[in-house]
Amino acid sequence: MHVLIGLITAIATLLFALERLGIDIGWINPFSWARRRRWARQYEGDPIYSIEDPMHVAAILVVGTAKLGDDVSTGQKQRIVEMFANTFSLDEKAANELYISAAHLLGAPQVIETQLTGVVDKHRNLFSAAQAESLLEMIPDVIGTASNETQRAFVASLREKMAPQAPEGSWA
Repeated sequence: MHVLIGLITAIATLLFALERLGIDIGWINPFSWARRRRWARQYEGDPIYSIEDPMHVAAILVVGTAKLGDDVSTGQKQRIVEMFANTFSLDEKAANELYISAAHLLGAPQVIETQLTGVVDKHRNLFSAAQAESLLEMIPDVIGTASNETQRAFVASLREKMAPQAPEGSWA
């Protein structure tokens, strides 16, 4: 028994000395390691994928689809802000803030299509059928008839992904 107590004391003394010397021994605690790992993954990740509100996801999809073509014109921006105000029942200031935050979260023009596809894949279950239908009505109004091939392809894939899923199989 005295050997076991001496061994435990030696290990505790060694760990204390290592910590005092500045050597990180936090890896010993699995709970602390898991908490640090979760925080690092959240901190280093793209904030666009951590949004959980369907209204903000819809705003990102609308603004991102408008930006797929080229820079958003002043007329398009006004149309988007008015659409946000009418559809989401927001005042003009809140609708403008929603537009600004969505435009800020979207990355460089080279990665917008990848981001939008990832957002749709991750968050399509957040939308009810009515919300998905409203979103699919908003996007063609924003891009208008002067849309390019990238926008049309994204809208087509969005319609396919947001369509209500038919149940597979039968009860019989």
